Amino acid sequence: MVGRLKEKVNSFFSNRWLVFVAAMWIQTCAGIGYLFGSISPTIKSTMGYNQKQLSSLGVAKDLGDSVGFLAGTLSEILPLWAVLLVGVAQNFVGYGWVWLIITGRLPALPLWAMCVLIFVGTNGETYFNTAALVSGVQNFPKSRGPVVGILKGFAGLSGAILTQIYTLIHSPDHASLVFMIAVGPAIVIISLMFLIRPVGGHRQIRSTDGSSFTFIYSVCLLLAAYLMGVMLVEDLVNVSNTIVMIFTIVLFILLLVPIVIPIFVTFNQEPSVPAEEPLLSEAPKQDPGKSEQDVTQEIIFSELEDEKPKEVDLLPASERHRRIAQLQAKLAQAAAEGAVRIKRRRGPHRGEDFTLMQALIKADFWIIFFSLLFGSGSGLTVIDNLGQMSESLGYENTHVFVSMISIWNFLGRVGGGFFSEIIVRDYAYPRHASMAIAQVIMAVGHFFFAMGWPGAMYVGTLLVGLGYGAHWAIVPAAASELFGLRNFGALYNFLTLANPGGSLVFSGLIASGIYDREAEKQAQATPHNSQTNLGSVLSTVLTADETLKCTGSICYFLTSLIMCGLCIVAAILSMILVYRTKSVYSQLYGKSRT
Repeated sequence: MVGRLKEKVNSFFSNRWLVFVAAMWIQTCAGIGYLFGSISPTIKSTMGYNQKQLSSLGVAKDLGDSVGFLAGTLSEILPLWAVLLVGVAQNFVGYGWVWLIITGRLPALPLWAMCVLIFVGTNGETYFNTAALVSGVQNFPKSRGPVVGILKGFAGLSGAILTQIYTLIHSPDHASLVFMIAVGPAIVIISLMFLIRPVGGHRQIRSTDGSSFTFIYSVCLLLAAYLMGVMLVEDLVNVSNTIVMIFTIVLFILLLVPIVIPIFVTFNQEPSVPAEEPLLSEAPKQDPGKSEQDVTQEIIFSELEDEKPKEVDLLPASERHRRIAQLQAKLAQAAAEGAVRIKRRRGPHRGEDFTLMQALIKADFWIIFFSLLFGSGSGLTVIDNLGQMSESLGYENTHVFVSMISIWNFLGRVGGGFFSEIIVRDYAYPRHASMAIAQVIMAVGHFFFAMGWPGAMYVGTLLVGLGYGAHWAIVPAAASELFGLRNFGALYNFLTLANPGGSLVFSGLIASGIYDREAEKQAQATPHNSQTNLGSVLSTVLTADETLKCTGSICYFLTSLIMCGLCIVAAILSMILVYRTKSVYSQLYGKSRT
C-alpha cells in the first residue's frame, strides 16, 4: 500500500499537467511590466521627474520586457529552474533597489541609472516567460497552440491579478506596490521553480487531454469575466475591505482550480495513448561507431524525404512508406556504384531544429518578424497611448479602458491559441492564416479609433486587444513548428524584439509627433488676451511640454490610419508565409488525418 502511494506521488510530480499548471501560476507574475502605469506616478512625484523623464523610464521598461537574448541562451544550457532563479534575482534587485530609493532608504540615482534598474527589474519576466513556454511546448508538442495561448494569456492578465491582490493590502503608501512587485514574484517562483521542467510529455498523451484543455479554457473565460466584473464593481461602488477580501479569495480559488486536472490524471489509472512520431525530425548526428558511409546514407535518405514528389504524401501511410523504402534502396545502390553524386546537406530544413544564426538567413523567419513588428507594434502603441487617446475623445475614467484592453488581450491570447490549433489540427493548414485574420481585425479596430465615432473607444479597444493578444499565442507556436524546439528560447526572444521595435517607431516617432503637432495647432488657434504680459508668455513657454494637450479625434486620426495600413501589410505578409509553408504543415499534421 505504501509502495503504491509512493508510486502515485512520484507520478503526480512527473505529470506534464502539473508542470503546465505550475507554469500558469508562474505566468501570473510574468506581466509586472503592465503595472508600470500604476507605479509611475509614485516614482514621478518622489523623484521630481517631468513627463519626458518618466517616458524614458517607460522605454527602459519596454526594452526590459522584450530583450530576452540572455534568457533564451541560458534556457539552452541550464536547467529551467536555474533560468527562473536568474529572473527572480534580476526582478528582486531591480525593483527592490527602486523601492529603497523612493522610500528614502538609499540615495537618489541619476535618471540613466534609474532606467537601468527598471530595465533589469522588468527583464526578469523574460526568464519567467521563457522557462514557462519552453517547458510547455516540450511537454505538449502536439498541442502548442493552446499551451502557448494559455500561458501567454496569463502573462497578459497578470497585471489585473496583481492589482487585485494589491487592492486587498490597501496601503496608503503607494510605494508598497513597488515592494510587492519586487518580493511577490520571488516568493511564488521559488516555491514552484523545481516543477518547471520537461517530463517526456509526448509519452503522456491520453484520450482525456481534449477534455482537460476544455476545462482549462472554461476556467480562463470564467477568470476573465470575474475580473471584469470585479473591476467594474470596485470602480463604480465604494466597497468595504471585507468585500475586497472576499473578491480576492474567490480569485485565488479560481487560480487554484486547474490543479484538479493533474490530480485526476494521476489517480484515474487511464493508460496513455501510444506516443506519436515527433513533429520535428532531428538532424542526423554521427555516432562514434558509425562509418562515414552510414552517415552519408542517412543524409541521402533525409534529402529523399525532403525532395520526394508531393503526390507521395497523398497516399495512405502504408503505401507511402513502401514507396519511400523502394526509392531509398535504389538510391543507396546507385550511390554505392557511383552512379549518383552524393548530396550533403548544408543546413536544416523547415520543420527541423534551427539555431538562431541558421534561422536568421531564412526568409520565412524575417517574414514572421516583420509581420509581428507591424501587427504587435501597432497594438503596443495603442496600449501605451490609451490614456491620452481616451482623454482626447472626452472620456474621464481612462483606467477603465486600460483594464479592458488587458482583459481583451488575455482573451485574444487564449482564443488565438485555440482557433489556430483548429486550423492546424483539423485542416493541416499553416497557423499564420489565423494571424492574418487577427491582423485584419486589428486594422478594423484602428479604423474605429481614427473615426472617433461614439463608442469607438470601446469597439477599438475590443478589436485591437483581441488581435494584439492573438499574436503572442500564434507566433511562438508557429516559430517552434517551422524552426524547431531545441533552440526555441533564443528564437522566441529574438522575435519579441519586434514588439519594442514597432512601438519605438510608431509610438515614439509617429504617434507622439502627430499628437504634438495637432496640439500646437490647437494652442495657436486659441484666442489670447491682448493684455497678456511678458511673465505669462514666459510661463506658457516654460510649461508648454507639460500643459500642451490635444482634443478631438484629429489627435490620433492620421496615426490610427497609418497603423490600420500597417496591419493590412502585416496580414499580407502572413498570407505570403501561409503560401510558402503549406507543404510543411501538410507534412507535419496532414499524416494525422490519413
